[in-house]
Amino acid sequence: MSATEITVTGNVVASPTRVRTQNGAVTNFRVASTERRYDAATGTYVDGSSFFVDVECWNELGANVASSVSKGDPVVVRGLLRTEEWETEKGRGSRPRIRARAVGLDLSRGTAEFRKTQRSTTAAPPVQEAVDEALREALDGTPEDEMDGRDYSGPSEPLYELDPDSSAGGTAHGALPEPALH
Repeated sequence: MSATEITVTGNVVASPTRVRTQNGAVTNFRVASTERRYDAATGTYVDGSSFFVDVECWNELGANVASSVSKGDPVVVRGLLRTEEWETEKGRGSRPRIRARAVGLDLSRGTAEFRKTQRSTTAAPPVQEAVDEALREALDGTPEDEMDGRDYSGPSEPLYELDPDSSAGGTAHGALPEPALH
């Protein structure tokens, strides 16, 4: 079975919700894409039928969607279309769902301010935010120009000093001499 790639433009009709699962974190929301067409009889544009689709965004995409997208926002969603099916006492049910690969605000309908997320291999975004906040609190308002380009406050001491008796050219193999620790 091949996957069906789809792009949908529409409005967010349900605020995104973020849930942690065993497989990671997922953000879900619903989009309505309404056809607009020109009605020659009235000389105006009119709404046609609407297509409603659920969207799921996993991991980092989901975190960005949860903090950037709200109910009513015009969006463009690109991802894989699948049909979610279930059975109840009343019979079978189904609805379309997009596993999003990309979500963006529809800039044909407004403006946005973009901020890149910092990718970190050691800290997840919420953890990194807490680290940044703790760092700001630790600095106690020390002006950056007093910190000599350092990201911490406190005395400035060298970690080690080179032994002045060592030759400047290093050892016979071209390596630098071992630093004298103090």
